[in-house]
Amino acid sequence: MRKIDYKKLWLALIMVTAIVAISAASSTIASQQTDVQMPAHSLTFGVFTAQFNADGTFMLQGSGWPTMKGTWKSAGDEVEVKMSGGPKGCDGAGRYRARVNGKQVSFEFIADDCRPRQMILGQSTWSPAGEAKAIPTRRIVATAAAQPPARPEPASATGNWASFRGSQAAGVADRQNLPDRWDVKSGENILWHTPIPGLAHSSPIVWGNKIFVTSAVSSDPKATFRPGLYGDGDASKDRSPQQWTMYAIDKRSGKILWERIAYKGVPMEKRHIKSTYANSTPATDGRIVVTWFGSQGVYAYDVNGHFLWKADIGRIDLGAYDIPSYEWGPASSPIIWNNLVILQCDTQQDSFLLALDANTGKTVWKTERQELPSWGTPTVAMTSAGPELVTNASNYIRGYDPRTGKELWKLGRSSKITAPTPIFTDDLFVVASGRAPERPIFAVKAGARGDLTLPDGKSNSEAVAWSRSGRGSYMPTPLIYKGILYVLANNGLLDAYNVKTGEEVYRQRLSLVGSGYSASPIAADGKIYLSNEDGEILVIAAGEKFEHIATNSIGEMLMATPALSEGVMYVRSSASLFAIGRKPSGK
Repeated sequence: MRKIDYKKLWLALIMVTAIVAISAASSTIASQQTDVQMPAHSLTFGVFTAQFNADGTFMLQGSGWPTMKGTWKSAGDEVEVKMSGGPKGCDGAGRYRARVNGKQVSFEFIADDCRPRQMILGQSTWSPAGEAKAIPTRRIVATAAAQPPARPEPASATGNWASFRGSQAAGVADRQNLPDRWDVKSGENILWHTPIPGLAHSSPIVWGNKIFVTSAVSSDPKATFRPGLYGDGDASKDRSPQQWTMYAIDKRSGKILWERIAYKGVPMEKRHIKSTYANSTPATDGRIVVTWFGSQGVYAYDVNGHFLWKADIGRIDLGAYDIPSYEWGPASSPIIWNNLVILQCDTQQDSFLLALDANTGKTVWKTERQELPSWGTPTVAMTSAGPELVTNASNYIRGYDPRTGKELWKLGRSSKITAPTPIFTDDLFVVASGRAPERPIFAVKAGARGDLTLPDGKSNSEAVAWSRSGRGSYMPTPLIYKGILYVLANNGLLDAYNVKTGEEVYRQRLSLVGSGYSASPIAADGKIYLSNEDGEILVIAAGEKFEHIATNSIGEMLMATPALSEGVMYVRSSASLFAIGRKPSGK
């Protein structure tokens, strides 16, 4: 007969009893778990307000959005919402994980086929209506090289294109004698072609014999962006480590003279699916070249590639004004004026203009603004009333004294999303933006002061020469050339106006639209160059009558605005830099 091991049997009984007890306790805890209790007070997030009532009903409202009404219930930390009479496709239930932290409520998406509801609730944090928003203090820290090198003297000013779209963002350079036609495959009128690693929508700039471009080089070889005409506001899923890089290129040969990695790491912000991590165009004064890589900082080198300084301005959160959880990344570019590096930084939490000392990166002045996120580059122009710095933004278009940052004037009734850069001619600033329904164009007289906002039904005043609604451009900056204002819409609709009066000269639908137009027009020698996202550049005649001269393709996606210098057009595509010009005889 086999001997029974009572000691082992006793241990086994103890283990079984423990397992049963733990299972019973877990079941009891699960059955007693408190369902999430939604606050009784009204909640706000972006432009939205929401009310979750104790009787199981809710209502969600937002400016420009359909009202959503229905019922809600909770099970543990999950909240289920149902609607009736809401947007199309929103009849089913949506499930979200809710977390109550004091008076705030955060939602995390679980499952919901209702796209508008998912956009609003997913990854959102709601606060009590009327509660003052706590804005973290922003610290701006400048770090200079241990022993800054002596600055090289600037090269001749001839042929310079020193910042986004050249001087005052005008986009004009005559006496170029550019060819009407070129061909990348055959090499016709292609002087050289240099591949540029990474992704960037930043445009090339030129000083002397150097071209400067920037890029964000991803560790993911499949990193890309999505061109085209669409309204999706999603952020890219690309969160791969990047190398934010500045390149200097010989403008005669296309040879890369030097490259500097400003920052390495995982991006501190997200980017729109149509965007990149290097959207801002650099700027130079012939001695230094400055680039702004968003949350990664502002970096300055001399034109020979020696590091001078960097400025950490903190995390930059830009995105949808109405749904703050939709992050799109920055795009405004720096400008250099009178030894000041000027930045326009309008974010979800705080907005400001910043002037840094071009020699050290230290703050000279900083002007706070009550603004929505914006993407336009500021412009400084010398007017009959003195220098004026003009910015395009949603709450107000504003004019400042660039020496001090003091606000001089403001003009309301702009779009909720602003990207075009202000332009200037003959004591007139022209500012446009293209988000519906406003889509305005304003022509503001230099020297104005105070609040210039037009009353209802008025299109001009003593300070505003003229204005139009429903005609502004969304992405491309307008062009003023030989007395005519050209406004190019993303969808290929080109409008021409008398810049002094606002009278329409013509409206023309371009024959070739493709994925749309993001780059801004430029002009030279009586011709205008319009670049679409598919890499096709249309050449049209400037003047009161529309005339299409030629279309040329570079065979690569094209989002950046070309630069002009000494008879050559420098075109930055998604993968390369092209030099387009007439070849010398015999070549």
